[in-house]
Amino acid sequence: MPWHPQYRSSKFRHVYGKAASKDKCYDCVPITRNVHDNHFCAVNPSFIAVVTESAGGSAFLVIPIKQTGKLDPHYPKVCGHKGNVLDIKWNPFNDFVIASCSEDTTVKIWEIPNQLLNRNLTSPKKELLGHTRRVGLIEWHPTANNILFSSGYDYKIMIWNLDIEDAVLSKPVKILDAHKDVVLSMSFNTDGSLLATACRDKKIRVIDPRAGTVLQEASYKSHRANKVLFLGNMKKLFSTGTSCWNNRQIALWDQNDLSVPLLEEDLDGSSGLLFPIYDSDTHMLYVVGKGDGNIRYYEISPEKPYLNYLMEYRSHLPQKGIGMMPKRGLDVVACEIFRFYKLIPTKSLIEPVSMIVPRRSESYQEDIYPLTAAALPALTAQQWLNGINKGPLLVSLKPGSGPVNSLPQFPEPEPLTETTDMSQQQGGGRKMPLDYQKDLREIREGIKRLKVEEKLPKNDQACVSNALDVFEGPPPKTQNELLQMYYRQRAEIHRLRELIQKRDIQIKCLELELTNLRMDTGNF
Repeated sequence: MPWHPQYRSSKFRHVYGKAASKDKCYDCVPITRNVHDNHFCAVNPSFIAVVTESAGGSAFLVIPIKQTGKLDPHYPKVCGHKGNVLDIKWNPFNDFVIASCSEDTTVKIWEIPNQLLNRNLTSPKKELLGHTRRVGLIEWHPTANNILFSSGYDYKIMIWNLDIEDAVLSKPVKILDAHKDVVLSMSFNTDGSLLATACRDKKIRVIDPRAGTVLQEASYKSHRANKVLFLGNMKKLFSTGTSCWNNRQIALWDQNDLSVPLLEEDLDGSSGLLFPIYDSDTHMLYVVGKGDGNIRYYEISPEKPYLNYLMEYRSHLPQKGIGMMPKRGLDVVACEIFRFYKLIPTKSLIEPVSMIVPRRSESYQEDIYPLTAAALPALTAQQWLNGINKGPLLVSLKPGSGPVNSLPQFPEPEPLTETTDMSQQQGGGRKMPLDYQKDLREIREGIKRLKVEEKLPKNDQACVSNALDVFEGPPPKTQNELLQMYYRQRAEIHRLRELIQKRDIQIKCLELELTNLRMDTGNF
């Protein structure tokens, strides 16, 4: 084992892993026995999905994130595939849409109903037919809406535009055929303009996905990469694999020069795969071992030594797969900066493990929670296909905060400026100050109306226009029906909160217009 310095100045130096108590775990879950090297688990703030065993073809479970404890053995499954499910991924911009791929050569898009599953779901929202052999990997684009990448054992990567209305898509918008063997891993950079892949031919490639050209290619013989990862905006790649002596190994690369790694380090002699997971907000890198219970974590720095070892979470329970909660689903009150969901097939258990920064204060810690990616797309699918690049929309994790850089996405204030200009033209030069005063009064009244209306929908929509129709049906009679009603109402509350946040942004825009008008009035 390499020697690591014991002390280093970092706010994350004392991060520790805390496993959830038994009642906060998911018990009696029939986790898949498939030997494919994937996570087999996908998590968002509403649901946890896990690939499971099922007769007549593989399936996966979709469990509400709050529904912990023992799972009903007859719990409904998503079971539309005819072969083993190899990968599942939630849509980053819609908590109720999930993609799955299978040995039956298909990719399916599923829409989970708001009222949860009460029977097996067998009809997908969309079916993607293009691969000729089994499909082993899928990845959603990080900033463009409804763009999905799939990789199969036919050595091809296909790009799909899910905005197309057809239920069955047989022609992808782009096919990348730069690989001569099976693709083992795919990773996007921050704005999704570049794609990094690790292939069974032991090469790492950086590809322009829209042009289909290989920009960089690494064929470093002493490191056989299995997984590769973009490290945010660091202009670096991180890979895990094996050395010439079959030791588990990690390597760090300059994305613009893959001839020789910047750093190469042997970890141990175990045979299990290493899953790299990067948190671009805190610059922390987690290395999860398949077949053991350990999670190593490092801090990435832009200068040497680049990779700074922090600590290792140890457990005697080996994990087969791993799921990661998006940052917007973390408990900021407990100073939780990351959360894993370990799949433990020997116990039929899913165990959450929280990575926590020890702090005494109970207030919101802004220094460990920088702005993070919001659940809103920055681009449409067509905009990205046309060559536009844009980083993710950012949001603060502070309770009650909304998207902070999404103001250009709301063009409501523009008509206000245009009408003001028209009123100036119609009023003429002599009446301009009076018209400005009239406009100021109208804007003030508009802001007051918005603030008053913002309070009304909370009560009105709950009783009259609530999409859940709570009062139209009979009251729940069983505990399961009550639980379903609870999660439906919770989803509706989340939707209303997002609506209120958008109203807040509109009010801020109007206040900005009011300030500009006051400054213009002072010039007269």
